[in-house]
Amino acid sequence: MSVPIILASGSSIRTQMLTRAAVAHEVQVARVDEEMIKASLVSEGAPPRDIADALAEMKASKVSDKNAGALVIGCDQVLEHGGNLLSKPETPEQALAQLQSMRGDRHTLLSAAVIYEDGKPLWRHIGVVRLRMRDASDPYLTDYVERNWDSIRHAVGAYKLEEEGVRLFSRIEGDYFNVLGMPLLEILNYLTLRGDIAQ
Repeated sequence: MSVPIILASGSSIRTQMLTRAAVAHEVQVARVDEEMIKASLVSEGAPPRDIADALAEMKASKVSDKNAGALVIGCDQVLEHGGNLLSKPETPEQALAQLQSMRGDRHTLLSAAVIYEDGKPLWRHIGVVRLRMRDASDPYLTDYVERNWDSIRHAVGAYKLEEEGVRLFSRIEGDYFNVLGMPLLEILNYLTLRGDIAQ
């Protein structure tokens, strides 16, 4: 008999990905201060992939401690551009500034997933995607933010590739699921090998 699967994330797109892949799961949002943890790791000189991994692990660990016998999936995504980590924009002005800083240039998305069971890590993976943004005009970016603010305020880097944000890009190298915030294929492969989902 398969064990319960819990997604330790409040991201609607992550739960949609699991649901569309026919993976039965429940959602429990891990209450962690992501910005404080991220700031601490940055001050220690941690590379972006380690920061993504640590945040995903913290979420999985916190929810796993309260759910004995369940598989808990923790996820996090960070965006690295020019040696800096970008976060979810707090204002439309911040979103516009982020997009203007990245246009005509390449940035990297790192999507980490860590699976815990009974308070212990079982598996981890970090998916890497490299994206090149086209040199969009100021008027287009301003209108883009205005039209899409309610959605992009929840997205690191102030865009969603599954929406109008796809128009911002000229090239994408990597797995689309990682852009959405979760290395879905690798998670499904692991759950299949374990026998938690049908082969």
